[in-house]
Amino acid sequence: MSTEGQTTNEGGGRKAAPYRRPYWLGALVSAMGALWLYNAYFLPQGARYAAIGPGLFVTIAGAGLLILGIILMVQIHRGERFEPQDAEDAAADAPMDRNAFLIALLAVVLPIIIMRPFGLPITAMIAFTLVCRAFGSRAWVVNLITGAIIGALAWFLFSRLGLQLGPFFGQRSNTLFAFLGF
Repeated sequence: MSTEGQTTNEGGGRKAAPYRRPYWLGALVSAMGALWLYNAYFLPQGARYAAIGPGLFVTIAGAGLLILGIILMVQIHRGERFEPQDAEDAAADAPMDRNAFLIALLAVVLPIIIMRPFGLPITAMIAFTLVCRAFGSRAWVVNLITGAIIGALAWFLFSRLGLQLGPFFGQRSNTLFAFLGF
């Protein structure tokens, strides 16, 4: 058994390894914010039909990430320890639920793949249901209906603002509806 990084006290017992400050975490958050700000530079901040352009929200998110990354690095420098803490319904030493993590990851990645062919409402319905499942919900029908309502409402509101999100049911769905005679 290796004792590298651990020290022993005079009584022969071991003390905990020295705490390594995770500056990389704050740097990663700051780098993400800088990347968002860089990409926001190429998006219009305002638009003719509305005072708010698509680049404004990306700029706000990028600036927020950059500021939060800097605050995180200051906290780390001051000695703030980032250790698991007991929560209301979880113990700090409990292992990560890999299935829940993978389901949530699928809910994040899936819209990249299915948004264009199926449209925002169906994509939101599926992603919302997957996130609810990752948090332990088993009410599939309620989650599907809620996700569909949220997705449809978002599509209609963005359309009212003049933003084109593509067809309501996506490209492949519209082809299917045309084939069926709708």
